[in-house]
Amino acid sequence: MTTGPAAATRPRNRRQVIVESAGQVFSERGYHGASMEEIAAAVGISAPALYRHFPNKYALFAECANVMVDNLVGVVDEWPPDAALADVLVALTRVTVAHRASGGIYRWEARYLGRADRHLLRAKFGHVVGRVTEMVRREYPLPEERLRAVAALGVIGSVTMHHTSIAQRRIEDLVLRSAMRVVATDPTTAAGTARLVELPAQPVPRTRRAEILAAAVPLFARDGFATVTNAQIAQAVGLAPSAIYRHYPGKVDILVAACLQAAELLAQAVDRSLQRAADPRQAVVALAAAYVAYCFEHNTLNSVAEAEVAGLPDDVRRPLILAQREHIAVWEQQLRAVRPDLDRRQARLLVHAGFGVAVEAGRALRWQDSPGHRDAVTALVTGALTL
Repeated sequence: MTTGPAAATRPRNRRQVIVESAGQVFSERGYHGASMEEIAAAVGISAPALYRHFPNKYALFAECANVMVDNLVGVVDEWPPDAALADVLVALTRVTVAHRASGGIYRWEARYLGRADRHLLRAKFGHVVGRVTEMVRREYPLPEERLRAVAALGVIGSVTMHHTSIAQRRIEDLVLRSAMRVVATDPTTAAGTARLVELPAQPVPRTRRAEILAAAVPLFARDGFATVTNAQIAQAVGLAPSAIYRHYPGKVDILVAACLQAAELLAQAVDRSLQRAADPRQAVVALAAAYVAYCFEHNTLNSVAEAEVAGLPDDVRRPLILAQREHIAVWEQQLRAVRPDLDRRQARLLVHAGFGVAVEAGRALRWQDSPGHRDAVTALVTGALTL
């Protein structure tokens, strides 16, 4: 008995291929922006064929969200308790690089998981953090071992948040050096850096348009842009839903305004910080302190801008991406002035590592803003840059 062409060429790992392709689509388009038809096209199958493997988009998304973390759990569990930290971090880096294209769903998109699935995912990540913390405590007995472990994992996870093209072996080397430098950094060594940063204040809403923006941002941060309605925003401001359209043509225009505001506040913080720096190394430390302060003080606004920009239409996303690139270019220039051994791509990778440290360490501290927390995270960020 012979089989047809389709059966003959159907890969045995079709489900794995689907999950990998879906993870990339979710990472690039966001959960709500992605469609089953788009995912099916990325895999090279029809939508009905996709539904034979997964009953709906949520089921596919939930499996995507668990693939990499399950691999990370497998890595830390296969090593004995007395394993060398560097060996485990390299293994974690390799898994992360292997899932680099789909890794973006973990930082922001996992909030669209149901409560039970979200708690399960957090428990798995918590297990990884716990095992790494034990190794950090054994090899580097300094204060805040868990915070340093989380920050090191932030370095590793940062490779999923950008597309800088570097050979895998070079990525592993740079990431390992950065992560090991982080765990060897005493978070108390940057005491006083928070006082050196003067952030621009978030504008006080003095117009109806500004009031709408100020009310929408916390809703976007809490529930996600796609699920918030204009009626909810209008209710928060005390307006009729139809009144929103007199100030913004659509909900996406509110989101764009929020992203532009975040970019402008960060740009102002960078300019002020660099004006105070006397040399390149001070400039890099000032950039780190300003970025950390910005993340703490404008956490809600920043989280919305970072999480939702991928789902914006290309024409309105382009200036936001340009602003991000300009910001990273400033970091690259200052870092390479301190470390001429780095080329542009290597410097960019380390800059993203610093961003990863700021986000994950800030989360571990529940974004509880204080000079001590800002100082500690700033020390870890500069450690990630291997200064």
